[in-house]
Amino acid sequence: MTAGRLIVWRHGRTEWNLQDKVQGQADIPLDEVGVEQARAAAARLASLAPTRLIASDLQRAASTAAELAALTGLTVEYDKSLREIDVDDWAGLTMAELADMNPEAAARIRAGEPQRRGTAGETVEEVAARFAPALQRAVEDADPADTVVVATHGLAARVGVCLFLGIPQAHWPAFGGLSNCNWISLLPSRNNNWRIEEWNAGSLPEPVMSDDPQQ
Repeated sequence: MTAGRLIVWRHGRTEWNLQDKVQGQADIPLDEVGVEQARAAAARLASLAPTRLIASDLQRAASTAAELAALTGLTVEYDKSLREIDVDDWAGLTMAELADMNPEAAARIRAGEPQRRGTAGETVEEVAARFAPALQRAVEDADPADTVVVATHGLAARVGVCLFLGIPQAHWPAFGGLSNCNWISLLPSRNNNWRIEEWNAGSLPEPVMSDDPQQ
């Protein structure tokens, strides 16, 4: 069976977000603004009556999920496959510092070209390859009336959802990043596939009233 809705939710703000530092899998907590963002977003998502809640085990995503758990009574499940990209020894650098230290790598990242993060971190392709199956596991035992919420990270969510949907990699850069505590909403479509209902959303989905019905 397939869930009725899948929400892929980015964590609230951290101090490193504010300072434009590369976080990767460094376990940085939410700052005060991030906690408030998580509480506000959780109150909206609780209105969707989620039935399952899964999170990256990094504390910024886990703490975000905890705000929704407190409102719904759901138990947070943790999946390391939902972690952000591993940037290895780039963690803590600002994007400007990275560009000064390794301008060729920074240019490839800006151009959307393949580039391993840090000395022994991950590529975007490797992140997507571990993230997309985690989404499939999240929905594979769900019922059509279920809403599954996944609390995770910005880059991992963007590329992982694209691969999950079968979008060719050349088109991934066309999908913008997620603001802190915004989400992607996916609905089931024909042939057990999924379609995008909303991208980088911070408000509840509105009914679509148009001459373009989708299933």
